[in-house]
Amino acid sequence: MIKVGIIGAGRIGRVHSESISKYVKGAEIKAISDIKVTEELQAWAKSMGIAHVYDDYKQILQDPEIDAVLVCSSTNTHAPISIEAAQAGKHIFCEKPIDADVGRIKQVLAAVEKAGVKFQVGFNRRFDHNFKAIKDRVVAGDIGEPHIIKVTSRDPDAPPIEYVKVSGGMFFDMTIHDFDMIRYLSGSNVTEVFAVGSVLVNPEIGKAGDIDTAVITLKLANGAIGVIDNSRKAVYGYDQRAEVFGSKGAIQISNDTGSSAVFSGEQGVVAEKPKYFFLERYMQSFADEISCFVDSVVNDKPTVVNGDDGLQPVLIALAAKKSMEEGRPVKISEVGQ
Repeated sequence: MIKVGIIGAGRIGRVHSESISKYVKGAEIKAISDIKVTEELQAWAKSMGIAHVYDDYKQILQDPEIDAVLVCSSTNTHAPISIEAAQAGKHIFCEKPIDADVGRIKQVLAAVEKAGVKFQVGFNRRFDHNFKAIKDRVVAGDIGEPHIIKVTSRDPDAPPIEYVKVSGGMFFDMTIHDFDMIRYLSGSNVTEVFAVGSVLVNPEIGKAGDIDTAVITLKLANGAIGVIDNSRKAVYGYDQRAEVFGSKGAIQISNDTGSSAVFSGEQGVVAEKPKYFFLERYMQSFADEISCFVDSVVNDKPTVVNGDDGLQPVLIALAAKKSMEEGRPVKISEVGQ
């Protein structure tokens, strides 16, 4: 049984806390920290069986009983906290992205290597049952050589403008999952990106300097082509689909719904809408990714989503941003590799 500390008690920090408490074997949460320790947070932590609540994450890093930390704080703190955690000898699970700056990401990876600790990045969709089903078929060779990989990712509603202003942009806070999924499903790195984006959902997003609708095409090192389409608002729910088309066939996944029931009547055929948001759609994958991290720590295995897996989607996001701004394809080599 390893003891873990969770740094950041926002939405994702609580998701991981609940998944560890309910579903993850081999790990116990000893402490959680947040810059704002409220009575509500303390009561919630008590309900989760978490013994200590701190307003300074350094107390977690200084605890010799804590073996590993989950970095679930704001994006701008991921890199410095990860470096401190590595220096403290803690194994690290870091939510995506590690950072928006390539140089800082490389500093994190160097610190992790020097300390000899485990480091896993939180790309939970790799652990989703649907995406894994595609990956397994691709690895088995059932579709032959991949030719086209398509990913559709559309949120049910746009985030608050306050979030948009600090998120780093749609390519970093939303599409980065899809960039990772293109790499995961294709088994190849991206070499070139061409992105177009618009503001079609909320003009306030444009005023904040971001976009809410995008299509990105990607060239891969193995010759395949990737296509991603994103929207901040799909009125029918959380739209998460993918397809890999290859020399021997194709495999697609559809959205998860509350049930597979389809009603057919005089007025038409009606099926259920997709699950509404990521907490409904991906809760199982959050538990599975932490279980995998714990297994890596306990049994001294390499992490399945490593530092380079954290770096590559950021390089793609930077290339996509540059491509959209300059109206041209951008090679990954142009943005810091």
